[in-house]
Amino acid sequence: MSAKTKRLFKKLISYSGIFFFILAAFMLWWQLRDYSIYDIIQALLAIPWINLIMACIACAAGYLTLSLYDFLALRYVGGSVSWWKWMLAGILGFAISNNAGHAVVSGGAIRYRLYTRWRISGGDIVKMLTFSGFTFFLGCSAILILGYFLVPSSLLDKSVGASLGINTLFVICTAAVLAYFATTLFFQKRSIKIGNLKFQVPTTKTALLQMLLGAADSVLAGLVLYCCLLPFVQIPFGTYIGLFVIAQTTGIFSQVPGGIGVFETIFLLALPDGVDKADIFGALLAYRIIYYLLPLIGAGGLFFIYENWLRTRMKRWLAEAKEKIPQIPAKIKSIKRRQK
Repeated sequence: MSAKTKRLFKKLISYSGIFFFILAAFMLWWQLRDYSIYDIIQALLAIPWINLIMACIACAAGYLTLSLYDFLALRYVGGSVSWWKWMLAGILGFAISNNAGHAVVSGGAIRYRLYTRWRISGGDIVKMLTFSGFTFFLGCSAILILGYFLVPSSLLDKSVGASLGINTLFVICTAAVLAYFATTLFFQKRSIKIGNLKFQVPTTKTALLQMLLGAADSVLAGLVLYCCLLPFVQIPFGTYIGLFVIAQTTGIFSQVPGGIGVFETIFLLALPDGVDKADIFGALLAYRIIYYLLPLIGAGGLFFIYENWLRTRMKRWLAEAKEKIPQIPAKIKSIKRRQK
């Protein structure tokens, strides 16, 4: 592939997010064209408080689970930091990347800032990000494969494009999971060199932990929306979680930040025609606020407190150093006199 073709390919990937966002926005408008903004706000306000509290609890548990991505990745590279450090980096990194998209760039930048300060090398941070990416993909793939059989085909038959896309996703995810586990079985304790970095092939046990952790993360994220949807639609959780992961994975592949628009469109397309679309969209808005906006505000506040505490400590160290530096020559002379 020539350099010109590579540049063109990168541009197409970059601009694909804009294309899918515009397409999703149009489809959302088409499905909600018979409803007013007032109808959607009323649906949002109609969600009982108990459901919102349950959704917030599921969200908190979900982000604590997300922080374990960093713990597992640190163990993979042989790094070690205090528990609160990997927890802070994990929660903050995912709070940013979930909203901004492009996890390697957005979530990776904040992790690089934090982990280099905690004496983890840049190469190991890249390995951690790659490992966490596989963890997320394995978890999503496992639930998507299961969801493919749980979600009734009639839900997606209404759209030929959606049906084709889901079938393609199923084939890709199944092949990728099988290939990953085959690699851990046949190439254990070997390494793969990419550029200047050597990636150790994980053990099958580690791969299984990755898949379970990724699946737990997706289930908890799905519970947040499920709690918001329950007042409006009764759907078996097995069917629902399959649909949720399909919509979530499609949103990630679309390159749209947070899958916004794409995620909502898949849900509105898949749910039965008798369901009030304004109610569903109100629940989706509540999900966006609870799972995306609130953690970003909370994690951002924690990061601000940490940075402020660190700055205060640095100032104190500098003040102590300024007091002690002038005393050094006198101490050196005192030591020399004693030696004589």
